[in-house]
Amino acid sequence: MATNNISDYCFQYLCAMIILDNVVVTDEFLNAQFCCSLPRCKGWCCVAGDAGAPLEASEIEQIEDNLEAIKPFMRPEGIKVVEDNDVYDYDETGELVTPLVNGEECAFVYFHENGTALCAIEKAYLEGKCDFWKPISCHLYPIRLVEKDGFTHILYHEWSVCVPAKRKGELEGIPLWKFLKGPMIRKFGEDWYNRLEKMIQSRALK
Repeated sequence: MATNNISDYCFQYLCAMIILDNVVVTDEFLNAQFCCSLPRCKGWCCVAGDAGAPLEASEIEQIEDNLEAIKPFMRPEGIKVVEDNDVYDYDETGELVTPLVNGEECAFVYFHENGTALCAIEKAYLEGKCDFWKPISCHLYPIRLVEKDGFTHILYHEWSVCVPAKRKGELEGIPLWKFLKGPMIRKFGEDWYNRLEKMIQSRALK
């Protein structure tokens, strides 16, 4: 889910930040420890917030192409939303996002019997029914990517929903940048991630 207070995030980056290609990586992100704790948070990041998950324009076609394979995993309410409106919407700033059901959960959310919110798109992908995993913004969460001054800024989005994940990451000593290795490779490529890892390791030796 998106929150529309990204503009409130501080762009006052530490001088120790890493700029790799055109991607700005700050110490706030590099020093964070994080590991999703689904049994504790119940997937509430897919429900809470004031807008759907950010979408890239190219992802709209991918969702549309796979929609019939995704629908069997969706709830009737979600199916109605995408059939009546579309697979995308706009937030109050005009950015592309997934649509919501009654202004609450993402239209692609379904609920496990224990109340955990799960993703129908991802379910279809994992069962081999479609070739689109899920929006990259969901895969990369809890980071958001913001384009500013010709650079892609990696912002660590902290909020109460993810407190269990933050505590688990700190307890198990899992850096956020390692937890997100797969999604970051998906977004930026394996070579980029490997170079980031080497730069982080080099800094640690100083």
